[in-house]
This record gives sequence, structure tokens and C-alpha cells, in this order.
Amino acid sequence: MKFVTFNIRCDYDQDGGNSFRFRKPLILETIAREQPDILCFQEVLPHVAAWLKENLTDYYVVGCGRGEALDGEQVSIAYRRDRYNLIGLDTFWLSETPQVPASRYPEQSDCPRVTTVATFAESDTGRPFRVANTHLDHIGSQARARGLAQILAHLAAQPLFPDAPMMLAGDFNAEPDSPELKVFDRFPGYVNATAGVGVTFHGFMRAQPECIDYIYLRGAVACDGVEKWTDERGGVYLSDHYPICAQLRWTD
Repeated sequence: MKFVTFNIRCDYDQDGGNSFRFRKPLILETIAREQPDILCFQEVLPHVAAWLKENLTDYYVVGCGRGEALDGEQVSIAYRRDRYNLIGLDTFWLSETPQVPASRYPEQSDCPRVTTVATFAESDTGRPFRVANTHLDHIGSQARARGLAQILAHLAAQPLFPDAPMMLAGDFNAEPDSPELKVFDRFPGYVNATAGVGVTFHGFMRAQPECIDYIYLRGAVACDGVEKWTDERGGVYLSDHYPICAQLRWTD
């Protein structure tokens, strides 16, 4: 399985030559070349979600906006329609009231944060597995820690195929040595497939580079290799983040 996490960058046409309208061809060419099986997108505005659904014709795209009316940014999951069946879908907000749209932690920025969890079965084998996609807060370290703990507790309590292999991906807005990532110590069994991947956020080469995008695995799944999609054409990048692609396999 080729599994990708991809912060596609909010499109307000604010990035000059790297605005989304100029990045579209490169995004489609790269996805067509790489043929990933599952992509976890962050910062997907409604018109970008519509564009993904229209253009990624080999995929289904699921997710909803994080706002009170389910508008605004979403963390979408795109999956190959010929390889997987969706057997469960769950959306919750990172807050003390996770089923209230647009709810937030007190320590959080003004931005609601949401997690999309999809349970799949392979079409040919029926093997179940689970994917969680999230984007943690960009300001509050405590909000990131609380949000991550909430996600991991939520995944640990899944009643449907509780032992299914798990992939947790997204933009955590935290470097690998950040205190909020110590939350994983309370939930043993997770492996960072992206350890050592290096810079993932480059800000179109105009910002301080950071390593803040991750793919974590749990259960009977392993990573045979990971790479960054560093495609660039005439100064136009795929995004202000490098998408990260992991080659995964089952271990049982």
C-alpha cells in the first residue's frame, strides 16, 4: 500500500505563483505518476474538496468541514475505489464536546480542529484496517497534547474491528522532540514510520523549515520505506509542505 499524508495548503489565492491554481497541474501529475492507494489531505477548503472529487477519478474522497455548518477546512481521506470498501466513517472535533461541530479546547486557537477516521476493508481479501487523519492546532502546545490524547483514546475505544491495523497521519504542528508527542508514551504500540524523514514544511522556501508531518502505525502493519514528494517546476511546488509517501505492508 502506498500511503500519503499531504497538507495541500489553504487556498485563498494568497501565495502568488504558488497559489493553488498554479499548483493544480503538478499535483495531478504527481498523483498520476505515483499512484498512491490512500491520501490523507489537510487544509482542504470546500472548493478544493470539490476539485479533488472531480479530478481524482480513481478515488473516493470523504471528509467534512470543521465549521459549525460543516463548512471551512476539512481533513479529507482519498482512497482507491477499486481496492477498498469503506465500512465505517467517523468525524469528531478536538474538544471537550467532540460531537459538537466547531467546538474547541480553551487553550486552542480560534480554529476548530477535526479528525476524520475511516475503517476500510480490502476488496479482494476483506482485511479490515483503519485510517485517522488530523491537523493539530498551530498555536497551543497544550491544545495539541490534549487533541492528540483525545485521538489516541478514541482509536483505542473503537468497537468495530478493535485490533485492525491503524494508520494515524497528519500535520501535528509539532517537531519530533516536542513535549506534546510524548503523549504516544501513554498509548504503546504506535511506531513513527516517518522518523528521520527530515524537513516536511518548507513554506515555499520563504519560512523556517520544520518537521511537523507524520505517519504513525499500530498493529500488523509495517513500513518498508518512506519518501518525500519534492516535485517542483519553475519555482512552483506541490504545496508549502512536502507530501510524505510510505510504502506499507501487512505483517501477518
